Amino acid sequence: MLDESLLDAPDDLARADRRGLLRSAAEAGARVRTAARHAAEAGLGDLRPDGRPRAVLIAGPGTAATGVADLLAALAGASAPVTRLDPTGVAHAAGALRWALPGWAGPVDLLLIATTDGTEPGLAVLAEQAYRRGCAVVAVAPERSPLSEAVDGAHGLLVPMAKAPYQEYDESAAAGPGALWALLTPLLVLLDKVGLISAAPDTLQLVADRLDRTAERCGPAIATYSNPAKTLAAELADSLPLIWSEGAGAGPAGRRFAATLAELAGRPALAAALPEALPAHGVLLSGSFAAGADPEDFFRDRVEEPQALRARVVLLRDRPAGGLTAAPAARELALSHDTAISELEPEEGVELEQLAELLAVTDFATAYLALASGGHS
Repeated sequence: MLDESLLDAPDDLARADRRGLLRSAAEAGARVRTAARHAAEAGLGDLRPDGRPRAVLIAGPGTAATGVADLLAALAGASAPVTRLDPTGVAHAAGALRWALPGWAGPVDLLLIATTDGTEPGLAVLAEQAYRRGCAVVAVAPERSPLSEAVDGAHGLLVPMAKAPYQEYDESAAAGPGALWALLTPLLVLLDKVGLISAAPDTLQLVADRLDRTAERCGPAIATYSNPAKTLAAELADSLPLIWSEGAGAGPAGRRFAATLAELAGRPALAAALPEALPAHGVLLSGSFAAGADPEDFFRDRVEEPQALRARVVLLRDRPAGGLTAAPAARELALSHDTAISELEPEEGVELEQLAELLAVTDFATAYLALASGGHS
């Protein structure tokens, strides 16, 4: 059950937020600026690459590294394939995880390593393997971590991971918004330099400013009725979110939203891109998760029973209204099954700005849902 009264009690929210989820979301813009400065100090801005890499490989543990790979792949598009190297191992622990380069990887490819930990022996082994194959290596990891020595030994470049101002919380879970932007920003700078994406310094400043403005709109002091993140959290109470995305950037934003809902708020969610989401999730709107589904006796006493999950569509879009869109078909399908629908569409701006706004609103919504649901703070 969601305690909606907590959403409009900023002091109580602050006390409940032992993992610093709201602060991490609020500091995302500052983290982008710090990470961009670290990237410049590491020399990424002075690179003069000979050409584009044939392929970009990304390795790292956890939700943040997965999100980074997904976002970079969407932003790069057809410029070059961006592939996440999935770890193997007997447990999700720094010492147990292992990564391996594909057999075809060689001197014309680029290996990116992104981690909030930096103690994973498997990543050090991967850096050494990349050096033997002739791959260029760039890593974003905590400064003075064991990984930094391995990257230096592989003649690679390490960018120290940007910490939040006055950080008092642990980011080892790597699902929070601060970790995502700390790892993503230097790699945006790098891939801009090699010509795979567009993320010039002025663009990153726009991203940081958009994150700041979104944090003001979504912060704990803003009442639920005018706060898009609190509103979305309240709408998702006792629901199974079906996150439908439209647009290149909205896809990874939707998948990240589903992943953080599970990891941080303990809530199941499904994500799919339009128009394929319609057949993929359509049956869920007419089955046991349908809004009116209740096969049992209507007059049965349910006071002691938990409320059943009902599907709710969350439509994320990163393209302006008009043009070729599946949104009307999505709304029609949802409404024809009496299924509620929430919509998020960012203000106009460059692609990275719009993507940042979607990520920020959904990160705040995840935090509010986690805190107001209890048991996950």
